[in-house]
Amino acid sequence: MNHSNDSVLRTEENQTAGVTFILVGFSEYPDLQVPLFLVFLTIYTVTVLGNLGMILIIRINPKLHTPMYFFLSHLSFVDLCYSTLVSPKLLENLVVEDRTISFAGCLLQFSFACIFVITETFMLAAMAYDRFVAVSNPLLYTVVMSQKLCYLLVAASYSWSIVCCITFTSSLLTLSFCGIKLINNFVCEYAAIVAASCSDASISQMIILVGATFNEVSSLMIILTTYIFIFITVLKMPSTGGRHKAFSTCASHLTAITIFHGAILLLYCIPNSKNSWLILKVGSVFYTVVIPMLNPLIYSLRNKDVKETVSKLINNKLLHHKI
Repeated sequence: MNHSNDSVLRTEENQTAGVTFILVGFSEYPDLQVPLFLVFLTIYTVTVLGNLGMILIIRINPKLHTPMYFFLSHLSFVDLCYSTLVSPKLLENLVVEDRTISFAGCLLQFSFACIFVITETFMLAAMAYDRFVAVSNPLLYTVVMSQKLCYLLVAASYSWSIVCCITFTSSLLTLSFCGIKLINNFVCEYAAIVAASCSDASISQMIILVGATFNEVSSLMIILTTYIFIFITVLKMPSTGGRHKAFSTCASHLTAITIFHGAILLLYCIPNSKNSWLILKVGSVFYTVVIPMLNPLIYSLRNKDVKETVSKLINNKLLHHKI
């Protein structure tokens, strides 16, 4: 009996080892391949320049060495990594005929994407707490948001995302895959990998549902709770100027949260039907390609200190060239 079980397991392992995935992407729209390539190339270029620029600006300007910008530099780093993980493969698949990706490559892409998305989810929650302290207790802001606490919150975000990644990836490894399978997306997304499995995936689907729901609900609860307290504090402020300043410090963060969580909720609350695959792809494009570009734009366009640093850098460059 044991020998037969072992042989079945070995057969499943051999089948999975030899499996190849084909990322369908946007191949069903042949006329759109070149326009999509140019659009995504532009987005990726802006993403790289925007996030690297944000990290550099925060580094060189001592005025930006505060907890808020410490979190923002990590958000930029996560967005840059995430976009670099997805965009080059997406661009490649728009110009080449061979859209295959190995099982190991697909799993690696999913694993790292999982780490970066979950890290961003809780980084935004940590930033919400940071804004709450800044508005409700400005005099003690640097004491409460100590360097130790900031490092702890960032480390916790990365650590929890790694735990989730190991759990989700392990659940995918319990499935068996055989031959050449189509991944109806441009990225190795969990639902698409599970759909390509040859075995019963009900446990894997339950694991991702519980995990994703917990991460989404817990992070949104932190964000909603902190913003309720922020709103109450702002309403108690006697001056209109003070209220306006408090709201403007939170506006960029609220915009980033709305876009990020809106895209994820849209993506995972869609019922599984054939018509939902296009919505799934558009949702995937939004949170894997568009959001990493938007975050640095949201924070730089609404931020006086960032804009001042950028204009000083440009002026210094122009002066240097004139000399």
